Amino acid sequence: MEIYHIQNVSFTFPMQEKKALEGINLTIQGGEFITIGGKSGSGKSTLLRQVKPILSPHGKREGTLTYRGRPIEDVDQRTQASDIGFVLQNPDNGIVTDKVWHELAFGLESLGLDQQTIRLRVAEMASFFGIQTWFHKSVTELSGGQKQLLNLASIMAMHPSVLLLDEPTSQLDPIAAADFIETLRKINQELGTTIILTEHRLEEVLPVSDRFIVMDEGRVIVDGTPREAGEALWCMGHPMFTAMPSSMQIYAGVTKDTPFPVTVKEGRQWLDRYLEDKSNVREEVTLNSQTLNNTNQLPALRFKDVWFKYEKNGVNIIKDLSFEVAEGQLYCLVGGNGTGKTTALSLAGGLYHPYRGKVLIGGKNILSMQAKELFTNNIAYLPQNPQHLFVKKTVEQDLYEILSRSSMSKEEKARKITAMAEFLELEPLFAMHPYDLSGGEQQRAALAKVLLLEPRILLLDEPTKGLDSFFKAKLASYLKQLNANGVTILMVSHDIEFCAKYGDVCALFFNGSITTSGAAKPFFAGNHFYTTAANRMVRHVWREGVTVEDVIALCKNTR
Repeated sequence: MEIYHIQNVSFTFPMQEKKALEGINLTIQGGEFITIGGKSGSGKSTLLRQVKPILSPHGKREGTLTYRGRPIEDVDQRTQASDIGFVLQNPDNGIVTDKVWHELAFGLESLGLDQQTIRLRVAEMASFFGIQTWFHKSVTELSGGQKQLLNLASIMAMHPSVLLLDEPTSQLDPIAAADFIETLRKINQELGTTIILTEHRLEEVLPVSDRFIVMDEGRVIVDGTPREAGEALWCMGHPMFTAMPSSMQIYAGVTKDTPFPVTVKEGRQWLDRYLEDKSNVREEVTLNSQTLNNTNQLPALRFKDVWFKYEKNGVNIIKDLSFEVAEGQLYCLVGGNGTGKTTALSLAGGLYHPYRGKVLIGGKNILSMQAKELFTNNIAYLPQNPQHLFVKKTVEQDLYEILSRSSMSKEEKARKITAMAEFLELEPLFAMHPYDLSGGEQQRAALAKVLLLEPRILLLDEPTKGLDSFFKAKLASYLKQLNANGVTILMVSHDIEFCAKYGDVCALFFNGSITTSGAAKPFFAGNHFYTTAANRMVRHVWREGVTVEDVIALCKNTR
């Protein structure tokens, strides 16, 4: 049965000449699992919000959009609320109550259902999603993965026919993200719910998708099965191919035959066939191990026996944490949601202070440093939520605001901002309100504000969240350029592939402290679950194959 029919739909934001969507033609059948991908700002989220009008941004829409054969404008708000569920990118933005059980019941209460029906549905959803063990908890006690699962469960309690999700895994660690996608697959397969989601992290979601729609500059350029879409992007030479699953990228880098593998399993089966007649397959390659610290100088940043808790009688969030970050190093903290990574980053930035132990900047205790000394050309911090940095009505004004206390002339500020905006592709967004930007565009605007400070130590919390693969590579080159100029970078990230490819040192955070650390590639090669998809695909042959580029080189070196 046809759920949505989108015919020649275009959309333009107020005071914008360029259309955010142009000539979109799609038909979506009941029970389909559809993933929408594309570069940041390509129109993914704008399209997703068109199919639930009460969430559509203000602007002018043209064309025809129907839901179950009715014009979308004629669908009343109650039907939209109950039939069309929407899960937001930030888990905190979707939660409206203080307790887990009340969050599950809130939507049903808003629909005016009777108490017996509410109790039944809440019990069903708690069982289906495995929420029983934290059913009575406060939502503030939940991890990011649990919050997103709660958002999903509270929407599914209303029995929607369609589930819309806007980059739902962007703030989840790799294991939580995989679990979340598996839950979506279960909902789609067992309940028949139509699922439409936008996503940059395609490794886990494409294997469970029926269709992959790729957008570029507000238009649909590819629409087909994940395998067909990957092959089409490869033939087009489109940069979006670098976002496709690792197995597909490795296959395309080694051979030009079809069909492309989509999953790790298919990639491993192809690799075994490819290596059948090769004689030097098992030759081990020694992984390069970077020196973790330069013993001839003080580390730029050092944690020494640090303990921290938010409340006097609360639990310890950071427990006996000790590590060092050398000058000019890109140090990556990875680990599950709720393990203390962001808290550690806040301690490094002086936002919180330990009750025991020391945080040292260039050998000096952060507690003895004045705010001016700490933040003037010394430390800059990018928070997990980029909106925390926006204080003005336009992107351009926000960029000038960060330099308001600088002694530079107006012309120097203009040159500096223009150069940064050109690098981060922000110039077309100058006149827009920061809150009107897409998630990826907000991330770039926040990065611009932080980088304009030219700090000696850069603290980044999920800097690649919402960024497309093309821009990630561009950002990495800039960060490595900063490293070469002596800038030290401490980064918290769930982006395993980015850390493995560009990090100098990686550390696994668990239960308030670092469990293990090491040079990036040996670190991930030694992990079984917390590693890249490329490594999971080839570790039975080459344990040292960590990145897509590593595996392609190893394949080509076989005889």
